[in-house]
Amino acid sequence: MEALTQERWESHLLQLRKRLPETLPPLLPGGRLLRIVGLVLEAEGLSAGIGSRCQVRAANGRAVDAEVVGFQDGRLQLMAAGDLHGVAPGARVQPLAGEAQGVASPTMLGRVVDGQGLPLDGKGPLADAEPVSLTGKAINPLNRAPIRRPLDVGVRAINALFTVGRGARMGLFAGSGVGKSVLLGMMARNTEADVIVVGLIGERGREVKEFIDEILGEEGRRRAVVVAAPADAPALTRIRGAHLSTAIAEYYRERGQHVLLLMDSLTRYAMAQREIALAVGEPPAVRGYPPSVFARLPALVERAGNGDVGGGSITAFYTVLMEGDDQQDPIADNARAVLDGHIVLSRALAEQGHYPAIDLESSISRVMPNISPPRQVQAMQRLKRLYGRYREQRDLIAVGAYAPGMDPVLDQAVQLYPQIEKFLCQNQFESVSLAQAQQELTSLLHGGPLAMGPEA
Repeated sequence: MEALTQERWESHLLQLRKRLPETLPPLLPGGRLLRIVGLVLEAEGLSAGIGSRCQVRAANGRAVDAEVVGFQDGRLQLMAAGDLHGVAPGARVQPLAGEAQGVASPTMLGRVVDGQGLPLDGKGPLADAEPVSLTGKAINPLNRAPIRRPLDVGVRAINALFTVGRGARMGLFAGSGVGKSVLLGMMARNTEADVIVVGLIGERGREVKEFIDEILGEEGRRRAVVVAAPADAPALTRIRGAHLSTAIAEYYRERGQHVLLLMDSLTRYAMAQREIALAVGEPPAVRGYPPSVFARLPALVERAGNGDVGGGSITAFYTVLMEGDDQQDPIADNARAVLDGHIVLSRALAEQGHYPAIDLESSISRVMPNISPPRQVQAMQRLKRLYGRYREQRDLIAVGAYAPGMDPVLDQAVQLYPQIEKFLCQNQFESVSLAQAQQELTSLLHGGPLAMGPEA
């Protein structure tokens, strides 16, 4: 009788197993929550690796997503990606199979999602969504296509003096309120790209809607995907937002498309990494930033750029917030070392009503010599030399101590400076093509007697 019952039971289990879908993840043994210290959750009784996903059950049954960020003395340290309201001691912690993933879709253009990939625009779920890895996959540097084609961004000063190459990674360095978001919007509307991916990481919630409606505009939004992880989102969500923005850009690059990735800001991403690192006990190194932050910045930036030869590309612009307009800020200094160029915005110029407030003397495009004709590179160097000479002597010029005829280069700088200022200014709704910017630069310099002379 017992043998018959056992046979029936085993047969019943076999039938149930056949009905289960093969894609169900394996059920992993769970643990319990011991305590919460600051932002860190400590759990015991479960085994999971760094980056693994877990769910914490609150008292009201709500599941809170979390990620393993460390371990100590047999306990796992987790960081929550949601609100911990209602989570009590002893709450069940259930590990989930696989690492955190995002979603991307070929029909994603025009949509706005949060740092978890969930729609924020009220247009329903994403159609044809596919899972994408948030960490991406490394590209053999020998397989990357070199940067050999210029990219028209529609901004006269950048096109003419700091030409951007398709697949380059550029930084916009500025203090707060100097116009970096407006400059991003100009490039989003005017750049020749198949897809635009905008990552708004750690910015004020009010600025998210303003950027989408006013700065990006309807024209830019039609071919853009916006990932918004505002300042009130948990640190883990802000980090995932930056990774998801990059993952979506990689998704389109793998399909042979040319992508413009705009991330505002790289500094907020670094600050979120700092929150987590300090919370798990990593000692600070430079101005409160732990060493792991400076390891994660290049890991994120290197995911952008060109793909294989003949494939797609990601041209990326990362805004870097210089605290107190300090160019030696550790994040700004580290970002300069890993980017292909940097455009510095000057508060002094912005206060004078000069927009875009690009500081010519502090900005550079390292790829410009490889993608621009020699004549344009020479013209750029000539204009910067004239601009710098005038700025050096502007105090003497202002008090009337300048005597014409003593310095031919300064004479030309004084003569051309009003035209140079006009050349550098541009309305945010105006678009200047790459060819037009190059032509205007040449015409400007031909207006002076030493325009194309030897060493002017």
